[in-house]
Amino acid sequence: MAKPIVVNDADFEEKVLKSSTPVVVDFWAPWCGPCRVIAPILDKLAGEYEGRLTIAKVNTDDNIRYASQLGIQGIPTLVIFKNGKEVGRLIGARPEAMYREVFDKVLAMA
Repeated sequence: MAKPIVVNDADFEEKVLKSSTPVVVDFWAPWCGPCRVIAPILDKLAGEYEGRLTIAKVNTDDNIRYASQLGIQGIPTLVIFKNGKEVGRLIGARPEAMYREVFDKVLAMA
């Protein structure tokens, strides 16, 4: 079963912006309580959406370049990319059903 991939500033462009599948990037930090709450949900969804959508994690304590460029001001923030462009953003912890709804909408986009 797939797990979220770890992405850093050095490989963000390759793993996220050039991906052939949509990528949900979880900007998080180890000290962030809500980030730890949604981690098991994202782990589960990574397996369920395997091959159709990639879930990636960027530790904002260690990788600030893209978090800064994208204007991430609070974590957790999930930014959804399709064909290298941002197509959605979720700020704060959400219920699993909301993540599914948003991911399904992204997959249904032409």
